[in-house]
Amino acid sequence: MSDEPALRALAASSFNLPDLRAGQLAGMAALAEGRDVLALMPTGYGKSAIYQVAALYLHQATGRPAVVVSPLIALQEDQLDGLSHALGPGTAVAINSSHSDAQVEAAWRAAKDGTAVFLFLAPEQLAKQATVDRIKDLDIALFVVDEAHCVSSWGHDFRPDYLALGNVREQLGNPTVAALTATASPPVRDEIVERLGMKKPLVLVHGFDRPNITLDVVRHHEDKGKRRAVLEQVADLARDGHGLLYAATRKDTEKYAAKLVGGGLRAEAYHAGRSAKERERIHELFLDDGLDVVVATTAFGMGIDKPNVRFVVHADIPESLDSYYQEIGRSGRDGQPASAVLHYRSEDLGLRKFFGTHSPDPDALLDVLKVLKAAHAPTPRSSLAELTGFKARRVTSLVNQLAEIGAVVVGKRGVRLASKAKLPSLVDDAVELAEARQRVDHSRLTMMRAYAETDGCRRQFLLGYFGEDLPEPCGNCDVCAAAAAHARAKKSDGGAPGAPAEEPFPLQSAVVHKEWGPGLVMRHEDDVITVLFEQEGYKTLSRAAVVEHQLLKPA
Repeated sequence: MSDEPALRALAASSFNLPDLRAGQLAGMAALAEGRDVLALMPTGYGKSAIYQVAALYLHQATGRPAVVVSPLIALQEDQLDGLSHALGPGTAVAINSSHSDAQVEAAWRAAKDGTAVFLFLAPEQLAKQATVDRIKDLDIALFVVDEAHCVSSWGHDFRPDYLALGNVREQLGNPTVAALTATASPPVRDEIVERLGMKKPLVLVHGFDRPNITLDVVRHHEDKGKRRAVLEQVADLARDGHGLLYAATRKDTEKYAAKLVGGGLRAEAYHAGRSAKERERIHELFLDDGLDVVVATTAFGMGIDKPNVRFVVHADIPESLDSYYQEIGRSGRDGQPASAVLHYRSEDLGLRKFFGTHSPDPDALLDVLKVLKAAHAPTPRSSLAELTGFKARRVTSLVNQLAEIGAVVVGKRGVRLASKAKLPSLVDDAVELAEARQRVDHSRLTMMRAYAETDGCRRQFLLGYFGEDLPEPCGNCDVCAAAAAHARAKKSDGGAPGAPAEEPFPLQSAVVHKEWGPGLVMRHEDDVITVLFEQEGYKTLSRAAVVEHQLLKPA
């Protein structure tokens, strides 16, 4: 049993955290005892403290460092600054492209000689075997995966380089893992656990309900009217503080930003098409209160921890509730009232479906398999890229698709063919899996639409999607406000819809459908049951039809 009083004292003395939030101490203690932890908490809740306190505790006992995998250099540098301020210079070091060769070597030495408690790396660097070998030599105490939803192809921000992290952990001798994310619906959680090879992890889910954020949806029929309403609302909200406006395309971010500037606001467009220097400038301006509004695509926001964001407005429907929740969660982190508004036009769903379609490429998969079959030995990814003519990231994606179906194995010396099945058959299996994922993506968009169109409490809907039950309506969304007004006028009950008392399929219960297989009950609303199926994604079923035709059975 780890020393909880010692962990609590360390949190207070070294990190200025005298009062720990729900789940923090339990996570620290589990990691200190060698148990894997999956922490699902909004940014600003304090999930980083879980691994930081545990890592310092273990370092003081053993002298061994913690490796932290973080996807963005900006995030790494923020963490370095914070840890250096708390623990002193040199206690946290990073291996990334923004540092010189001399700085990188100094970082390796600090990790090796016990000076550094934390070593930060990007997932792409762990694709290099030389890097993995050097980490193996450190005998690390903790393997931390930040933004862990990126490991899941169910996730809204999937990154192929993250898929290799389970293999990296195995090569390192399976050190204790801390996986951290600000959003993860049940299928994403399951895939994180599976991908990282986590054994009976402690799963911490805290802080998902943000009652200070008002949830509103504004319905539109015409695009022109929607755009005008978005600009008017942002201009109105910006009078009370800083905020974010999310748009689906780079072009729209530029248009909205120009209109807002024309209206006298300090606004900038942020998207992946702008230079790294420009993006960093906008980022810093926003953090320093130098902008009223950042108009952005989803490229903006990961790891942003600005407490006084007063509003997040979406000009277009996001591709999933996962990404929507994370984006609106960037508001109101100081606990003060904030607004999250979605401007919804059902015709916009077609654009999102287009963005969400990533069709598998059978010819490219076959090309990779042919090279591997001809090689008769493990082939480095760099050689695969050279022999196929594909870019390195494309090769990583194709190899990951093939690894998922067991066609190939990725090892220390490279990628090798692992199946004796005929190559076309392997391609068919990979395509079938990719198409199943595509169906799931489309079903997630359907859930986003259901949120926009629900007649029930929006917060109940949103939390239900993440597997959390809110027993009573929130009273802080447009639907609840309308119900309260109706109740006052009619003196009738404005309660939210829910499941009957004798519900045969309770929330979060496992069920089986004769055609779609195993699933999980996610939501009840009036006569509708929403079930998440492993292969088909989210499906809405009529309760009457389910009961009459016995479509579902308890698993």
